[in-house]
Amino acid sequence: MISLIDYGAGNVRSLRNAIGRLGYALTDITRPEDILKAERLIFPGVGSFGAAMQRLHSLGYLEPLKEYLQADRPFLGICIGLQCLFEGSEESPGVAGLGLIPGTIRRFDVSGLSVPHMGWNGVRPQRDSPLFKGYRGEQLYFVHSYRAVPEPANAHWSLACTDYGGEFLSAVQKGKVAAVQFHPEKSGEVGLGLLDRFLSDAPLETAAAPYRGPERTRLAKRVIACLDVRTNDSGDLVVTKGDQYEVREQGQVRNLGKPVDLARRYYAEGADEITFLNITAFRDFPLGDQPMLEVLERTSEQVFVPLTIGGGIRAFTDMDGRHYSALDVAAAYFRSGADKISIGSDAVAAVEQYLQHGRATGDSAIEPSAIEQIARVYGNQAVVISVDPRRVYVAAPDRTRHRTVRTQVPGPNGEQFCWFQCTVKGGREGRDLDAIELAQACEQLGAGELLLNSIDRDGTGTGFDLALVEAVSRSVTIPVIASSGAGEVAHFSEVFEATDVEAALAAGIFHRREVPIAAVKTHLKARGIETRDASQGKRV
Repeated sequence: MISLIDYGAGNVRSLRNAIGRLGYALTDITRPEDILKAERLIFPGVGSFGAAMQRLHSLGYLEPLKEYLQADRPFLGICIGLQCLFEGSEESPGVAGLGLIPGTIRRFDVSGLSVPHMGWNGVRPQRDSPLFKGYRGEQLYFVHSYRAVPEPANAHWSLACTDYGGEFLSAVQKGKVAAVQFHPEKSGEVGLGLLDRFLSDAPLETAAAPYRGPERTRLAKRVIACLDVRTNDSGDLVVTKGDQYEVREQGQVRNLGKPVDLARRYYAEGADEITFLNITAFRDFPLGDQPMLEVLERTSEQVFVPLTIGGGIRAFTDMDGRHYSALDVAAAYFRSGADKISIGSDAVAAVEQYLQHGRATGDSAIEPSAIEQIARVYGNQAVVISVDPRRVYVAAPDRTRHRTVRTQVPGPNGEQFCWFQCTVKGGREGRDLDAIELAQACEQLGAGELLLNSIDRDGTGTGFDLALVEAVSRSVTIPVIASSGAGEVAHFSEVFEATDVEAALAAGIFHRREVPIAAVKTHLKARGIETRDASQGKRV
């Protein structure tokens, strides 16, 4: 009997789907006594160390889980499931872990690198294990701000290490107890293979020849496929694409395909992540948006890379007067298969309030923003801020309070400087807020990633706005995704070589097959840019 500890943190649906895809039945742990009845136990998780341990305690799971582990019974921890095996974490001072592995989980402290460590990286097996049988250096999906540090006291647990700044433990194993920092259920077919080897009846102690690869692993640049989803005039949910945010052509909404079908295609073609932006959304009643929830559910059954959803993630009151927080709405999307939540216009409002009050909105008199609410429960890595800026040209930097850049694309009157104005309502309304201010404030509020669009470049095919991307990415320490303007493979290498962004996103050129994802990956490799092999999306 394979059993899952689901304590309500993050997207567990994808793990369930991955296990089902492999042909195994899964039983949920619903009572403390169920833990000791399990034959193979899986403990997944995202979010904070403290929240996970508190939840285990409140459910009465701590003592039976410790007993299960001490008996050396088959166990696989994933992400927080690895970290909780240690004695404690800097993320939650004073909160005791399970104490099975010596050491304290510590925050990444890497100058010049973004935190969270987010994306596809390799592992270096330190010894033999059937979990990594057949592993040949393929990248696996990581998303975390804290890491397990190898030290003499836990050397007997070390199974694999990964490099990001310094070295950290990316897999541990002793006897039948194992855990991984990456997400196998989000690591494509390679991750599914690792899950299969744990779930099978093969003894976990059986030796397998370890992969002997490079001395250091490298984080890959991500190529993300974006699907703008909305209802067309017939009421059907379709993928569309706008030109400078206009999605109609000859009076009709552009229909570029069905969301689930396109997502499945991009997974097979090697997309590193898939983002759904719900550009219609049920603005009055977000939880009434059942078609979009169904899209996530169906996609997560077939796509095993990270899924992001944006559009309508905010607090609302339904027709019966019942209030739902942004956290309630986000939880529904996580349960439906989302790994990350994207917040757009509401992030602008949150930052305006933050700047007005000069503090985070955790003040008792002010309701915490959606950013804060979601980050506190699901972790910073679960919150993506979608920024929609446009250029405002000025004759000189002293003509505005906003931070300007010198631009190689002059303004209509020959202006050599511009600032990047944040907009809301799909770019229809500008605010007295620049993209750098927004990015820095959202990082302070707890966001873990920025999706940086450009109204000026959207749908033009002229390349990413490098001045915008450079200005924003240099101003924050969290990962940034460049978006808007890609028209050829060279635009991807251009943005990665000219800036420090971790990922680049495109939509229309992928939908219309003008630029295949595999062609982008091939081009990046030819330029010496680390990227995940497109073939990792194919069933092997």
